[in-house]
Amino acid sequence: MFHIGVDLAWGRRQPTGVAVLDDEGRLVQLAAVRTDEEILALLAPYVDGPCTVALDAPLVVTNPTGNRPAERALNADFARFDAGAHPSNTGKREFADGTRGGALAERLGLDLDPHAHSPRAAIEVYPHAATISLFRLGRTLKYKNKQGRDLEQLRGELLVLMGLLEGLGGAEPALQLTGPGTYAAGVVEAGVGGVGEGGAGEGGAGWTALRRQVQHATRKSELRVVEDQVDAVVCAYVALFAARRPDEITSYGDAATGMIVTPRLPEDHQPTPRPRRGPQDTSPPPPDPVGAVREYALRHPGLVRAGEEFLAMVTGILDDAGINYLTVTGRTKTVASFAEKARRLGLDGEPLYPDAARQIADTIGLRVITYVHGDVDTVADLLREQLLVRDDRDMGQETAQEGRFGYASRHLQVALDPERPVAAGLEPLVGLTAQVQIRTVLQHAWAEFEHDIRYKGSIPEEHAHDFDRRFTLAAGLLELADREFSTIRDTLRAPERRTPSDTGVEEAATDPRAGIEPRDLAAFLAGQYAEAGWSRTDHYAWIAGLTHELGLLTLADLAQTLREVDETVIAERMDYRYPPGAVRRLDDALLLAFGDAYVALHGNAHRRDLLDARLARLHAPPG
Repeated sequence: MFHIGVDLAWGRRQPTGVAVLDDEGRLVQLAAVRTDEEILALLAPYVDGPCTVALDAPLVVTNPTGNRPAERALNADFARFDAGAHPSNTGKREFADGTRGGALAERLGLDLDPHAHSPRAAIEVYPHAATISLFRLGRTLKYKNKQGRDLEQLRGELLVLMGLLEGLGGAEPALQLTGPGTYAAGVVEAGVGGVGEGGAGEGGAGWTALRRQVQHATRKSELRVVEDQVDAVVCAYVALFAARRPDEITSYGDAATGMIVTPRLPEDHQPTPRPRRGPQDTSPPPPDPVGAVREYALRHPGLVRAGEEFLAMVTGILDDAGINYLTVTGRTKTVASFAEKARRLGLDGEPLYPDAARQIADTIGLRVITYVHGDVDTVADLLREQLLVRDDRDMGQETAQEGRFGYASRHLQVALDPERPVAAGLEPLVGLTAQVQIRTVLQHAWAEFEHDIRYKGSIPEEHAHDFDRRFTLAAGLLELADREFSTIRDTLRAPERRTPSDTGVEEAATDPRAGIEPRDLAAFLAGQYAEAGWSRTDHYAWIAGLTHELGLLTLADLAQTLREVDETVIAERMDYRYPPGAVRRLDDALLLAFGDAYVALHGNAHRRDLLDARLARLHAPPG
């Protein structure tokens, strides 16, 4: 089944936006067209079978003057949010001989009565009202071109709406605007007499192209074509929402006089107060979460790039120190997520973030997952040495001080240290802050499961206390397990040193020209650097490739090279603050043994500046 949105232009000279969602919520068509024939041609592949076509246009108009009953009823709910519908009547020229939307529905053979439950139906929708309900907006977003609205305001408001729609990827039903199977057109508007080119693909470039056009628009007219297609996506999502969650839909009016279908307005939802305009009123204006969201939407593309740079920087710091971690991941908060947080209220009914643009600090987030608890502190200390730490909270310690078990994670707010020179490529990070969460894999499992149950599921009231007890018990058991894992790791790091021959490692019975296998190398290094911790699995494969580039094709070749390296000199010159992993130890040994030749290896192209600095330390005079 297809769920189709049509933002139908009132005149045939203006563009009409068309969007099509499949039954999984994937955007499979997106275009702007003008004539009825272009609309019908574009929809033909999607309306042969079960479908719902949601049109932002009147389908039935019978009243000679004033509002239709549907418009009066909808306005009673939504006019206070600036989302009232314009009057439609046969006294207007465009409705004197019927409606354009009704004629299109008739030509497509669609049923106009939503309550008839026909497999092929047309419904009238209203995007402004839908966005108030779906996103709990205090007032409509002002992305329509009207007098007094400049290009930057229209751009900002439209980007907010696009961000909110992107955030529906985690909703029910989910909206998938990009990714596998979504529409991958070029830009947007078809020329006269034809529809836009493009088709389904892997990249979802259709939606991405729309966002790019909004960001780079220099005229309001360039936003107009995008606006119609974004509205069409809203219409299509309302059709999908009505199919999946029919009990949360309100239908205003009736089939005989016209009916408007929209997601139900939440009972407790109130409009944002209007700014005070009295000349004697000197009190501060009420918080404007939409303004903060608008500002964030404009900054969002740059923050995404900054988030990627923060992720690469922190990963590089950990890799250079030889820390053995499970994963380092990052994300930049979506516009939808920011908007939801900006609208949160406290128990007193006041906004939690009255200055949301500056108070919401976790817009860029990183998460480091370690294997053992001791490495959590090691990672935190390492980041403190390299970056400016603005805040450091040990959530596990705070929980323990309350005499209970529960959520455990180290939360750091980090930024570039202004006392250090800014490395090339990191200039966009100046003035920005990222939140880094550091936790063990067991702490992460508990946090993810607990969050999933409490915030995404529903706990029956009769089970609430029992679940609290069980989560607490699980947290205590996992803390104990973390301690045992740390003890095992510390025992394996015994100070006694073994030689490679003590490990029982033998040469693999393979063609030596193939080089050293990563698994064999890991076993060899466990004996060579018995006191060192294990390194990441992919790092063994990476450094095995470097040994191959050096011509060290067997473990015997490698052992001979390492016998000629003075480990005491390396330890003295590198002054390891934290126990480096086995791969880092080998890395430094090969650097000392081969010098500039090692730096010049193809596999080291991404870190030559770093290796040059290390090599200088290795060759520095003692003291």
